[in-house]
Amino acid sequence: MPDPRLVDLIRGSEKLLIFTGAGISTGSGIPDFRGPQGVWKRRQPVYFDQFLASEDKRIEYWDGKLEAWDAFRGAAPNPCHLSIARLAQAGRVAAVITQNIDGLHVKAGLGEDRVIELHGTNAATICLTCAQRSDPAPAIDAFRGRRAAPRCACGGLLKFATISFGQALEPEALARATEATDAADAVLALGSTLSVHPAATFPLMAARRGVPYGIVNQGETEQDGQATFKIDGDVVAIVPEAVDAALG
Repeated sequence: MPDPRLVDLIRGSEKLLIFTGAGISTGSGIPDFRGPQGVWKRRQPVYFDQFLASEDKRIEYWDGKLEAWDAFRGAAPNPCHLSIARLAQAGRVAAVITQNIDGLHVKAGLGEDRVIELHGTNAATICLTCAQRSDPAPAIDAFRGRRAAPRCACGGLLKFATISFGQALEPEALARATEATDAADAVLALGSTLSVHPAATFPLMAARRGVPYGIVNQGETEQDGQATFKIDGDVVAIVPEAVDAALG
């Protein structure tokens, strides 16, 4: 039986802002970074300035990417991703702002004009000199074979098109997120502890305008006390049946 509060929020919104975090993708086999068994319990993130300054740190960065490559490449959208795409296709979603870098919202059929990947994507590499984006597979294969940090044909450093610690978010992504937040008539945060900033400020900005704000997450979040309601549980089990009930 779907939670009636969640059904009512979805049913009553025509410009829903959806904010997603790692908890939506663990059901697709994507490793969690911050949780009790998360990646960062085993290896520390490489900061952007370290990546720029040190070949050893670049190798450490690429070693971590290689470790996670098969999980990211083989991951498929789960029912929660698909239900969000269905909502968007019904014209009910202002935007999906995601902290995730797995590209699963796009794989689920959500148009790129509706997805704001605040922390970038693992679906491409980018040259830090010429800004060319490419398929990551050749760079991963080159690193696996030579254990040297891959470089672009122009000689520039390659990294995944994700935002590293200490690296500025893309101004265009921030502008799009702000525009969607201003337009939203309801907010739904899914699978996030809402502890990473500035990303987590967007649902709160909308909620402070007085629009309904629902949170679905396993465990506490930093915004539980500011939400209209909070449902503690697995988004993959909870959200799809609520979407089905709301859309009929």
